[in-house]
Amino acid sequence: MPVRCQVTGKKPGYGNKVSHSNKRTRRRWMPNVQQRRYWLPSEGRWIRLRLSTKAMKTIDKRGIESVVAEMRARGERV
Repeated sequence: MPVRCQVTGKKPGYGNKVSHSNKRTRRRWMPNVQQRRYWLPSEGRWIRLRLSTKAMKTIDKRGIESVVAEMRARGERV
């Protein structure tokens, strides 16, 4: 499964690791993605999401219902 946040869309960043001698090698910066369950009161069921920690803070602030409604408007399956 790809390392991607379902709410914010964060994915790995790519670039160069630069050594002290200025030698460059390719590397990836992975987002901090966690798997988390949330209770949807309107549907009476649990949903499981792969979220970045930034998205968890967004859900805490705005609420799971509004975030899921926005995801469905974008066409994502929840």
